[in-house]
Amino acid sequence: MFESLSERLNQVFQQLRRRGKLSPEDVDAALKEVRLALLEADVHYSVVKSFLARVRERAVGAEVSRALNPAQQVIKIVHEELIATLGEPERLNLSGPKPRLVLVVGLQGSGKTTAVAKLARLMRSQGERVILVAADPYRPAAIKQLQTLGAQVGVPVFTEEGKNPPIVVSHAFEQAQKGGYTLVLVDTAGRSQLDQALMDELRAICQRVQPSETLLVVDAMIGQEALKVAEGFRDAVDLTGLILAKMDGDARGGAAISIRSVTGVPIKFIGTGEGLDALEAYDPRRLASRILGMGDVIGLIERAETAFSEEQARKQAEKMMKGEFTLEDFADQLKQIKKMGSFSQILEMLPGNMGQAARMISPQEAERSLKKTEAIINSMTLQERRNPDILNASRRRRIASGSGTDVQDVNRLIKQYRDMQRLLKTLKKTGGRGMPRLFG
Repeated sequence: MFESLSERLNQVFQQLRRRGKLSPEDVDAALKEVRLALLEADVHYSVVKSFLARVRERAVGAEVSRALNPAQQVIKIVHEELIATLGEPERLNLSGPKPRLVLVVGLQGSGKTTAVAKLARLMRSQGERVILVAADPYRPAAIKQLQTLGAQVGVPVFTEEGKNPPIVVSHAFEQAQKGGYTLVLVDTAGRSQLDQALMDELRAICQRVQPSETLLVVDAMIGQEALKVAEGFRDAVDLTGLILAKMDGDARGGAAISIRSVTGVPIKFIGTGEGLDALEAYDPRRLASRILGMGDVIGLIERAETAFSEEQARKQAEKMMKGEFTLEDFADQLKQIKKMGSFSQILEMLPGNMGQAARMISPQEAERSLKKTEAIINSMTLQERRNPDILNASRRRRIASGSGTDVQDVNRLIKQYRDMQRLLKTLKKTGGRGMPRLFG
């Protein structure tokens, strides 16, 4: 997310840090580079102009000239003004009588149906009783796709063949009332482009049922075209929020910076990957930190808390300190790590120098290594996982053959496991005093 933009901005900041004092000329030269970086990322020109004007007014003023570290002060100003440009966070409106109904709208190919399933999963995890409504009878396999996704997230899907979408939604709402559901998520029909028939259908649905929210799903990778799509829907229906899908891509992602300022519609969620758990509540502070290469430690902690059971983590920590940590436990940890998302997503959340160092590792290579390790452990018997001492040459050849790897790969994994065991024993004996000696 924003990798190219982050790299460009960090180059500018590095130049600023090399200067003890900053003249207005230094600030102007830096802001010229920031301007180019934002425009290349497809941030709307009017947003760039306003943003830089606010930054310059503050950056050449007293708060920078009197600062002990002028460069850091300018970076702080850029961060604060970027947050202001991204807009205040707004949450889903779940007030009023139950069930609440949320219309999810968007063009074909924007990721709308997947976003509906992601939102259903998120709201279900927050205690809502959710039902999905398949209100797109036009796109081939749209209903089947929603049913498949609904099954994956454990949420029922209401369908009704031969009826037009306004009637389907009305009947679904009645069913939700009878069934005790608290939230109705409607996957409306999309089009390849904005047209009157689509808008008329959406207005007809709104006349039959009063939605608590109407959320537009926008593909964040289509650049400034996303702004035109959002403006078109905003002018036709009462949009209450945006879901920015495909934010894990880097191409032309600057539209996400512009869209709130240009349309006036608040961003409520961002999609950060293909998995059904890759949907986050919009937080401009965290997004601004990612754009400026400052990482998102809070987001990383939240992912870890979701992926790891506290009780399981405690038991594994106790096993490690007792020297009882087995390859079976290691396999369990790998499964938990995979729940946190892809390596590229995790690496971009790391801050500062830590993130830069980690990003020197190829995420693709890390993913391949993880899959290889998992395949090797899965090819072992339960006895072998719990007691790797029995792994003779014959067993190692069988494991390599079963996992599609080489014997050298199996040997490397066993060596890493042995090294970890030795480290844990040293820590247990010394209470941590052996760490500097081991790594110094």
